[in-house]
Order: sequence, then structure tokens, then C-alpha cells
Amino acid sequence: MSALTVRLNTLREEFRFELGRFMLLWRYQHHTPPFALWWRLVLKRFVDVTAGLFMAVVSAPILLIMAILVKLDSRGPILFVQERVGLFGRPFKMYKFRTMHQGAEAESGPVWAHAEDDPRVTRVGRWLRRSHLDELPQVFHVITGDMSLVGPRPERPCFVEELGQVVPRYGHRLYVKPGITGLAQVHYRYDQTVADVKRKLRFDLLYVKRMCLMLDARILAWTFLVVVTGKGIR
Repeated sequence: MSALTVRLNTLREEFRFELGRFMLLWRYQHHTPPFALWWRLVLKRFVDVTAGLFMAVVSAPILLIMAILVKLDSRGPILFVQERVGLFGRPFKMYKFRTMHQGAEAESGPVWAHAEDDPRVTRVGRWLRRSHLDELPQVFHVITGDMSLVGPRPERPCFVEELGQVVPRYGHRLYVKPGITGLAQVHYRYDQTVADVKRKLRFDLLYVKRMCLMLDARILAWTFLVVVTGKGIR
């Protein structure tokens, strides 16, 4: 098979992927004309790239300081790498600052987020989680296109499969790119139970239905308040 044939097949698969994504998303925004929805997606990507590059440059000193603090606080790598599920179920490697002791899940395996007094969390990690600054390295995922500034939070494959079987319409949140922050994140804590997932899913699906730049701007403003105050909006 020639390189040109492989390239054409790849482009064909990408086109089918994007068309399928668009049609599924339009089911939730059926009141929006197709061209208007397409334009929203184009503008959203433009804002993601522009804002992502700006944030990467401006936050570079902060990233360096936090990296030093993580390294000095406990043994282990600075970044925590984990597979997450992205747009339309596509997996990708997500980076964040390490907030737990190295090998924290070696014995327990994948588990739900724990409370504030979780012994697995480091001192610096507890502060990073409370301020949500552990998510800051994900700005580079926004630039590359795996994530968006705003969208449902990306979940681990094992949890996506598990929750997809017990929570109706859970897979519908994959119709848009996952985000660094989202409508659910500014309202609720980390998921600790299936009940938490169901509550947050209502906001994720509402975002899928109402996605637009104005809503993104509001969520980013709310996220700023959460980072500053350390409290979610109720």
C-alpha cells in the first residue's frame, strides 16, 4: 500500500470521525442551524489555540515554581501521566502535576477520589488540588487539540466503561472535547460516588446542549472564582 493511499485512508477516517461527531452534537443542539454550530466549533478551536498559547507563556514561571515544589515535597516524578478518554471515546495521555505519593495506587488499583484527609496526597498536592493548579499542565493538551479550555472533565477508561453501564447517557458527554474546567466542576467536588457522577452529568449534558463561547466565558470566570476562593459555586 502506497504512502498516498495510507494518507487518503487516514483523511477519510478523520472526515467520518468529524462528521459523526458533528451529527451527534447537532442532536443536542438541533435548535441551532448546522452552519452556526460548525462556526461555533471553529471559533471554539481558535479561542483554545490562542488562549492556550497565551496561558502557556504567561504561566511558565508558575509552572516552574510548582514543579520545584512538587519535586522538593516528595520523591517521584513531577508530572503524573494517565490515560484518559477524550472526544468520541478516543484515548489520550493526560499530564498533570503529581499530587499523591509515588505508587499510591500500586496496591489499591484505580479508585475514586478521596476526601481532604486522604493519606495518599502530599502536602503540596493537597494545596494544588484545592486550588486546581495541578491541572495547569493540561494547557498543552488544549494547544495540541486533545482537550479544550472548557468541557466535561476527561475520565479514565476503566471508569468510563463502568459508569457507561450504570449511568444512562453517560457516553453522551463524549460528544465534545474534554476540558480543563467545566460547568460541573464549578458546581461540585471531585466524584466520590455514583450519585456524584449523576449530579455532575446533568451539568455536562447541559453544556453539550448549550455549548457556545458566551457560556465558555462564564465558566472560565466561575473557575477563576473557584481558584481564588477554593470553593465551588452552589
